[in-house]
Amino acid sequence: METEKKQSSAVSDMGAWAMNVISSVGLIMANKQLMSPSGYAFVFATTLTGFHFCTTALIGLVSNATGYTTKKHVPLWELLWFSIVANTSITGMNLSLMLNSVGFYQISKLSMIPVVCVMEWILHNKQYSSKVKIAVIVVVVGVGVCTVTDVKVNAQGFLCACIAVLSTSLQQISIGSLQKKYSIGSFELLSQTAPIQALSLLLLGPFIDYFLTGKLLASYKFSSAAFFFILLSCSLAVFCNISQYLCIGRFSAVSFQVLGHMKTVCVLTLGWLLFDSELTLKNILGMAIAVLGMVVYSWAVEADKKTDSKVIPLPYRKDSSSSEDIKLLMQQVNGSTPLEDVELGKSQG
Repeated sequence: METEKKQSSAVSDMGAWAMNVISSVGLIMANKQLMSPSGYAFVFATTLTGFHFCTTALIGLVSNATGYTTKKHVPLWELLWFSIVANTSITGMNLSLMLNSVGFYQISKLSMIPVVCVMEWILHNKQYSSKVKIAVIVVVVGVGVCTVTDVKVNAQGFLCACIAVLSTSLQQISIGSLQKKYSIGSFELLSQTAPIQALSLLLLGPFIDYFLTGKLLASYKFSSAAFFFILLSCSLAVFCNISQYLCIGRFSAVSFQVLGHMKTVCVLTLGWLLFDSELTLKNILGMAIAVLGMVVYSWAVEADKKTDSKVIPLPYRKDSSSSEDIKLLMQQVNGSTPLEDVELGKSQG
């Protein structure tokens, strides 16, 4: 029975990973076609994110109305705080991409793993084994080799990058913390935060996009093809958002960041296959190192789990010298309690 539960949990975990990778890579490909000058030139990234959360909020509303999910109470101030952090992350990333070179933008994204590790250590006193640390370093080096090119830094761009990294790291840690604190499922939490994020992004998004691009949303000429890609982008974003909450709820923010770099490898490969992007020996070497690091990371996490499983049950084992066990043994000796009635090995929890 326990083996079946482990197998079922492993299948669910793989499903969450697969959903996130497929939906995220699909979303990036759809957005590339939608936003690139050679595509439909819809350059309003922040507003598009508002559309994403609006779609997610609508699905959450329908899910609650039909009874598929139940709404659990989470204090409004926590939802507002989370939404502010999440929207700061989105805006900060967009500003960082605009103000910095692509190389420095990639470096800032790579820095999220160590930042998440440090923040979890500060906020939750979480410790990481040397095996996990080595695996994370290998992943960061591999992705750095295949993505980082020119690196140019300026004061404004550096500040935006710092805000983006800190807010994104805090957001991802908060997802797991809120789920554990209020015993709430991933989709239930998402359905409560999505409306707040959607409203704020739809109100502020056009102004932020105008600042970033100098173009007004009202001046964009919508075509049926562009509208189709917006709908496709929103649909994929729903699966991407749900799977993000699922993955962080099941695993950790660090694991989610490692998974994120797997998506980077997939995007580079698909860009080469679908969009004739250049794939150099340096890219291939970096991807190989990154994949090796991810394999090592998976092994290190599983090794830590096995170590923890050997250590954690010890406090719950019966102490043979406890008064309860002595009393039980005395009853057996006196014959007052038949041996077959005694439940051996039952945890006292």
